[in-house]
Amino acid sequence: MTVVSDTAPSLLRAYYRVLTGGIENYEDGRELAPLLADDLEFEGPIAGRVTGAARFIQGVKGFIANVSEIDLVQEVNGPDGSAVLYDAHLPKGVVRFSEFFTFNGGRIQRLHLQYDPAAYITNGGA
Repeated sequence: MTVVSDTAPSLLRAYYRVLTGGIENYEDGRELAPLLADDLEFEGPIAGRVTGAARFIQGVKGFIANVSEIDLVQEVNGPDGSAVLYDAHLPKGVVRFSEFFTFNGGRIQRLHLQYDPAAYITNGGA
């Protein structure tokens, strides 16, 4: 399943392949880990601010386990980052997400995620 366009950075395309690949293929993040800087800076409504790729790799498992499809709404790509707006199909409904990425050294250095946490939980997110 392709989430972002063919013109998106290969790093971003690989990230969304992992997110939509299903929990049975996740294998504790083996494919995700090389995409993330070891000192990844993550910020999201439920997790708050988190530093470290290992923490993100564990935290994103719940999303991967519950998302059945991602529909791209809009993406913007630049040389050092991207922004993606999408609808995630969860077991009980659809929730809109936006992700803002900063790239450094061929990896995701920063990731800022925005969504309605109440809608996420109500619609079956974990």
